[in-house]
Amino acid sequence: MTSNPLAPEWLQAPSDANALHDGIWSSGAARTASGELAFAGVRASELAERYGTPLYVVDEQDARARAHRIRTAFEAAASDVGTTAKVYYAGKAFLCTEVARWMSEDGLHLDVASGGELAVALAAGVDPALLGFHGNNKSIAEIDRAVQAGVGAIVIDSWIEIERIADAAARHGRVQAVRLRVNSGVHAHTHDYLATAREDQKFGIPLADVPSHVDRIRSFKSLRLLGLHSHIGSQIFNPSGFAEAAERLIAVHAELLDGGEIPELNLGGGFGIAYTVADEVAPIEEVTRGIAEAVARAAGARGIPVPVLAIEPGRSIIGPAGATLYEVGTIKDVVVALESEERTAPGSSSTAIRKYVSVDGGMSDNARPALYEADYSARIASRTSDADPALVRVAGKHCESGDLVVLAEYLPADIAPGDLLAVPATGAYCFSLSSNYNYLTRPPVVAVRDGEARVIVRGETEDDLLARDPGVNPR
Repeated sequence: MTSNPLAPEWLQAPSDANALHDGIWSSGAARTASGELAFAGVRASELAERYGTPLYVVDEQDARARAHRIRTAFEAAASDVGTTAKVYYAGKAFLCTEVARWMSEDGLHLDVASGGELAVALAAGVDPALLGFHGNNKSIAEIDRAVQAGVGAIVIDSWIEIERIADAAARHGRVQAVRLRVNSGVHAHTHDYLATAREDQKFGIPLADVPSHVDRIRSFKSLRLLGLHSHIGSQIFNPSGFAEAAERLIAVHAELLDGGEIPELNLGGGFGIAYTVADEVAPIEEVTRGIAEAVARAAGARGIPVPVLAIEPGRSIIGPAGATLYEVGTIKDVVVALESEERTAPGSSSTAIRKYVSVDGGMSDNARPALYEADYSARIASRTSDADPALVRVAGKHCESGDLVVLAEYLPADIAPGDLLAVPATGAYCFSLSSNYNYLTRPPVVAVRDGEARVIVRGETEDDLLARDPGVNPR
């Protein structure tokens, strides 16, 4: 099968447009004997019939296995260099009380970045001492609540937060453990909006300003400095950025030891996952070993102990465990004129066909393609087909030309209205970024395990939307 000239270079026409590629789909995703896609033994058609579409589906066993694997890999890597490790699940990727409990039960700490996320973690019964609280603009009320609840670590993001946290801790008679977020200047190889350690952005403080901030922290009896914190970005495949960040942070860390203890170092997260066949993901054991060894080398060169290490993976735990089910609505073939460089051979056609497949969701349930031009994969979920692969673009139903769910994929050419379509690797930053644009209701989230499905986040109804509008049935 010849690839469509409109396809991106990385996307080749497959020999089988029904196949599920390892690493993109959750471990529990498989075709049944009839060809239907099932998640942890629950058929796609059954899920759609019970819960409707769009529908977020999370493979519980897959998510838990990834959490366990990351924790044990990092603990082993830390042990090999003579220290211990902490793994924080980054709640911003996807958080509900059920997932918070999964992570806590599997031995992870939990990172929250707002009062709402803190409320979810506390409602889930997570030990507050296992929580870390992030944010570049934490309100005074949020800080007060975090201190009062006994949050294990608050990440200081600016000078003004030092006094705010110290005042709250003194008021509640506590000594609050804090980290200081540092802008290391290491630019991760990722989308500009996902790179969070450049000099010109809202997070953290410059390396040169760390000593003055640490002096200020240490001047308050109600604060205890755990260590420095860094986050270089998200969806990172090249581990060299973590090694460079470790080198820069350890250099400052060593200087700060002259003024008192600084027991930990948090290098953030951002480990990439596979969304398409083009994404090559290193084994997490290799990534964690590389981070631990980089810190150990930097510490050894300065003759200091290796600090306790912390990381904050979120996407790499929950992202591959999730998928979204849609129902296909309309389909249209669009004739696209080719630029001369897009033609595959002299004398070849000057046009190509792109098949637009519209589904019943879109940017309200997955904003990432519109925000970051993020690529995804897709498969027909309700059946298999022997039809030749056709280049498709999966579009949403919103009144936006940029409302695209999958920018480019090959699906069987006989895809039709009423087919169920599954998009994998949507466990992270899809529900979290969901909205009611065009007054679409946000989908439910169901967890699947051992042939059973249950709702872990209730879907919205139009009555829910109207209940917030005081103009409905005014008195």
